[in-house]
Amino acid sequence: MISNNRLSSQQYEQNFADIHPPFETQDAAMVEANRCLFCYDAPCMKSCPTSIDVPKFIKQITTENIKGSAHTIFSSNIMGAGCSKVCPVEKLCEGACVYNLMDEDPIPIAKLQRYATEKAMSNNWQLFQRKASIGKRVAIVGAGPAGLSCAHVLSRQGIDVTIYEKESKGGGLMTYGIAAYKVTPQFCEDEVNYITAIGGIDIKYNQALGKDITLQQLQQDYDAVYLAFGVGLARQLEIPGEDLKGVEDAISFIYELRTNNYASLAVGDKVAVIGMGMTAIDAATQAKRLGAKEVTMVYRRTQEEMPCTEHELHIAQLDGCNIIWLAAPKEIKGVDGKVTQLVCETMQLGEPDASGRRSPVPTGETIVLDVDMVIKAAGQMPFDALVNSNGIENKNGKVTINNAATNIVGVFAGGDCVNGGKEVVDAVQAGKDGAAAISKYLGISN
Repeated sequence: MISNNRLSSQQYEQNFADIHPPFETQDAAMVEANRCLFCYDAPCMKSCPTSIDVPKFIKQITTENIKGSAHTIFSSNIMGAGCSKVCPVEKLCEGACVYNLMDEDPIPIAKLQRYATEKAMSNNWQLFQRKASIGKRVAIVGAGPAGLSCAHVLSRQGIDVTIYEKESKGGGLMTYGIAAYKVTPQFCEDEVNYITAIGGIDIKYNQALGKDITLQQLQQDYDAVYLAFGVGLARQLEIPGEDLKGVEDAISFIYELRTNNYASLAVGDKVAVIGMGMTAIDAATQAKRLGAKEVTMVYRRTQEEMPCTEHELHIAQLDGCNIIWLAAPKEIKGVDGKVTQLVCETMQLGEPDASGRRSPVPTGETIVLDVDMVIKAAGQMPFDALVNSNGIENKNGKVTINNAATNIVGVFAGGDCVNGGKEVVDAVQAGKDGAAAISKYLGISN
């Protein structure tokens, strides 16, 4: 690993510039909005986890009712601005657009959503009014998408919300775990401020559950508790050499990139990334954009089974990342405590199981990559010790819920700590579901 001073500041800015720039003019947005067919029972709306009324908000753009359009979006997804940047729309709303059946480009729903929501944020349009405080207090653990979504809905109902966040900033995965060319830390901070501007939401930073606060304290001090602490423990490869210098997990790598100046970070000349999910793609592309000469992604399955989308894969390929399919890490070798090689075992697909999925089977043959940095992106594990120590019913560390309620009366949960890690938009919907369950528990009608 070497100090990352090989690029000029101008190159850094160019490499990490917005990968999906917004519409440059209102006319450009109007042209695309007017292409929409405004389908009845629209498939784009059905494919959105938060059920944004896509035809309605696009129709409002065509009539130049931008404030109304933003309200339509935020009514379903208060993080609609952020989601317009990070959602895998090619497998959600845009992937469901009927234009795909006509071999035409789908409506750029995300770009139109960004157009309306960023107008609202930049003009600080407060589109919701908080009811007067009703004297009920709810504690939320985690200021990520699920926690913020839950907080906003509850605050609108006049409930006083306090969010306990272990980091120094809110936004969760949006702030700390996504490539900078998709969404900047400054935007994330602006979005958190926009959401909390409704009032009635107090965020206490640097407060970690199990360290600075306890679940028992929160139960005593509040009428209900919502757990939205996500996941974060990097899954280990469990192979020799994992503790060598130069071996990092993708979450920590991206975290450092999000919280430090690009030029202060270290990146290898020859980098290997283990995994093929969104986080792996973000780690690989950012390593390349930081100046790594060669980045190789290693995945033990085939392209047909990769967790990331084709769009994300193309980003990595356009950045010059190499891909090795059907290969699993076997050993990391080093000299003087520093990584020098990654040994992978080649795989082949076995017979289908009951679900029809074919699992990779080792062939016994190996390939060796000369590397000076290995980034592990094999997934994240739930905080099982945290949930077990608090008596929270769970399955392999993932909190078990029934209509957002846990096994502990008055304690609710949602987001990644329940599902193990999905999209930001899924967490937003979980927050809405949690708020609805808490309101019912407190005897509050919407």
